[in-house]
Amino acid sequence: MHIRRFTRLTNAYSKKIENHCYAIALHFVYYNFVKIHKTLRVPPAIEARLIKRLMSIEDIVRLTD
Repeated sequence: MHIRRFTRLTNAYSKKIENHCYAIALHFVYYNFVKIHKTLRVPPAIEARLIKRLMSIEDIVRLTD
């Protein structure tokens, strides 16, 4: 429900499979490293002790370089 690219009749529909894969990967990085979940009160990556501090969107942009 979070990724609108799976719905064909929207403006966000991916015409190229490569762009679709990038959008899904970006969503999973945001979901696991940035988004604070209600039940955990932290992102899942912190709960799993993969990272020590909360990441921001800027941190994700720096990873792409």
